[in-house]
Amino acid sequence: MSAATVGRAETEKAAARIGGHVRRTPVAQAGPGLLLKLEGMQHSGSFKVRGAFNRILSAMEAGPLPEAGVIAASGGNHGMAVAYAARTIGVPAEIFVPEVCAPVKVEGLRRLGARVVQIGAIYAEAYEASRKRAAETGALDIHAYDQPEVVAGQGTVAVELLEQAAKLDTPPIDTAPIDTAPIDTVLVAVGGGGLVSGVVAALDGRAEVVAVEPERIPTLHRALAAGEPVEVEVSGVGADALGASRIGGLAMEIVPGRLSSVLVTDEAIVAARHALWRDHRVVAEHAGATALAALSSGAYVPGEGERVAVIVCGSNTDPATLLVR
Repeated sequence: MSAATVGRAETEKAAARIGGHVRRTPVAQAGPGLLLKLEGMQHSGSFKVRGAFNRILSAMEAGPLPEAGVIAASGGNHGMAVAYAARTIGVPAEIFVPEVCAPVKVEGLRRLGARVVQIGAIYAEAYEASRKRAAETGALDIHAYDQPEVVAGQGTVAVELLEQAAKLDTPPIDTAPIDTAPIDTVLVAVGGGGLVSGVVAALDGRAEVVAVEPERIPTLHRALAAGEPVEVEVSGVGADALGASRIGGLAMEIVPGRLSSVLVTDEAIVAARHALWRDHRVVAEHAGATALAALSSGAYVPGEGERVAVIVCGSNTDPATLLVR
């Protein structure tokens, strides 16, 4: 599978492949014209398990997995997803994380039975260390965002969202043209670009996509302006989960011209996370609240009557901090 083949059909095939292993996460109506896709209720606490299962199960269709199992580098959520998928299937997992990885995520990785190697100041350094280790052991590498199977797996979020939103819509979607979606816009937080690429592929023009990034990690925003991936500094409240210093190559093949990009402040992210808990009792990490921050801060203003869905992408956080602003 190449980037050119990651489209609507591949995300639908991925949905069928992983359906018995992932949760169909709920969609909550949070206000007039506003839906929240609650991926924080997914196994391992984020959408990442979708891509992990699709990568592993796709490899198993071609033959047995290596004895060394699987290996990944992660800011935390991807690693937990890979560890969960590996434990479910019954193979070893080795996960490399940077030193900024949240302690709650390191503990989660160990609870899931993974061998954890904490190395490097940022994700990119942990990734380089994982590549060297993979070359030594022969383990199946599962990239956090830059593999076609991973992108297709993440796109199953949007496959589900369209089906669920249609059931909430009036009139029923089956009275509308085949390429009309029950939502107008989907807001997606961006780190390395795997989720937003999968969402763009799955929606295939049926709804607008808005990519949302912290101002202090404008990885996709800068790449779109430059026309190619560029290095950015990584800092701020979203660094542990959205801390890719360079957008993935697949994202730069899939998303240009197919979405809009906005930036939000750390203050807006913190406020959105607080509001999710205060108003909806939804647990979210900072990355999980980033897409909503575009709405609540005014970085993205929907048109009159626009139906908006926000992907709340992760919940791996310390509950004691939910009311801290």
